Amino acid sequence: MQVKMNLGDLVKIIEGKVLTDRYDDSEIILGGCGADLMSDVLASIEPGAVLLTGLCNPQVIRTAQMADVAAVVLVRGKCPPESTIDLANEEEIPLITSPFGTFELCGRLYKAGLPSLEKSVAENSEPDCE
Repeated sequence: MQVKMNLGDLVKIIEGKVLTDRYDDSEIILGGCGADLMSDVLASIEPGAVLLTGLCNPQVIRTAQMADVAAVVLVRGKCPPESTIDLANEEEIPLITSPFGTFELCGRLYKAGLPSLEKSVAENSEPDCE
């Protein structure tokens, strides 16, 4: 069951803390993606997704901006350096931290109706790993 979820709902579900100065809690989140390899994010995430990651460096925000990510959630209560928060503010990308790990966050959001926005990087839907 897919439902529309706004940023305010997402923050409540993940018990998150917004680290950026401004954000629109009514902004619609279209889906989610969990990744720590920014090359995977660029190759597989669809626009409008929330990115769940354990990486805290400014490159996460640069990647999120290039991939048209709606928000970035840092897992396991991670606190980024000031340079990451500053860049998120500059790019107007909400940066949120949550005390939960990636697995639990994905489960909470999926259970609340948020779909995956990770597209397959393979040409067909079945892996060819022989």
